[in-house]
Amino acid sequence: MTASRGPANDHWSLVIRPHSPRWNLELAELWRYRDLLRVFIRCECLVIFKRRNVFGPLWFFLQPLLTCMLYTVVFTRVAKLPTDNLPPMLFYLAGTTPWNYFATCLTRTAGTFVSNAGLFGKVYFPRLASPISLAVSNLIQFASQFVLFFAFLAYYDWQGKPLQPHWLLIPLLTPLLLLLMAWLGLGIGILVSSLTTKYRDLSFLVGFGLQLLMFATPVIYPESMAPAKYHRLFAINPMAAIIQSFRSLFMGGVIPWPRLGYAAIVTGLVLLCGINLFNRAARKSMDTV
Repeated sequence: MTASRGPANDHWSLVIRPHSPRWNLELAELWRYRDLLRVFIRCECLVIFKRRNVFGPLWFFLQPLLTCMLYTVVFTRVAKLPTDNLPPMLFYLAGTTPWNYFATCLTRTAGTFVSNAGLFGKVYFPRLASPISLAVSNLIQFASQFVLFFAFLAYYDWQGKPLQPHWLLIPLLTPLLLLLMAWLGLGIGILVSSLTTKYRDLSFLVGFGLQLLMFATPVIYPESMAPAKYHRLFAINPMAAIIQSFRSLFMGGVIPWPRLGYAAIVTGLVLLCGINLFNRAARKSMDTV
C-alpha cells in the first residue's frame, strides 16, 4: 500500500483502524473481500475432490449408507426401536443427512484459529471468510448424501410405502432448513473457535459434546417414543425442530411450524453472538494462539 506525500495528494486506498463499537459485525468488510471468499470456497472444494484416499468423494455416499445399515441392524432389529412405521433405512437417512451437515460445519469451523494460525499471522483479511468458506464447501457433502436419501425416498415411494411428502413445500422449505443448519453449525463453531484462543482444551470437548447433542436430538429415534417429560428437551433444542421438520417434509407428517420459528430465532441469536465474539477474538488471536 503506497501513497504520495503532501496535503493535496495524501490519499490512501485502505485505512485499517481499531474497532471500538461492541457489536460491530464487520459484514461490510467481509463483502469487500468477497472475491477472496470465493477463492477460499474454490480451494476447499478442490481439496475435497483431490483427497488422496481410497474412495475419494465416493466416501460421502458410503459413510451414511454404512452408518444407516448399522443403525438398522442395531437399533431396529436388536434394540427394537420404532421408526414411526417408516422404512428403517429411510428413517435413519432422514436423520443423519441433516445432522451430518450440521456436525461437519460445527467441527470444521471450531478449529478456525488454531488451524489457520500461520495464515492469520501473515496477511490481513476478514477472518470470518475462513469459517464461511468451510460451511459453504460442506454443501458438497450434504448434496451427495441428499441424493442418496432422495434415491431411497423414490424407491420406497415406488414400492407403495406410506409416504406422503409435502411436494409443494419441498422447494421452499428445503433451502430454509439448509440455511438454518449452516447458520447454527457456523454460529456454534465460531463461538467455540473464539473461546479456544484462550481455553485450548475446549477443542477436545467438541466431539464429545456433539455425541451428547445427537442423543438429545431425534436422529436415531422418533420423538414419539420419548417420555413426555423429555419433550421439553426437544422444545429447547433447535436441531430437534430442524430434524423433525426435515422428516415431516419428505416423508409426511405435521411440520412443527412454531418450533421451527423458535429454532430460527435461536439460530439467528447464536450466529450474531458468534460473529461478534469471533471478530473480537480475531483482533488479538495472534497473541494467544
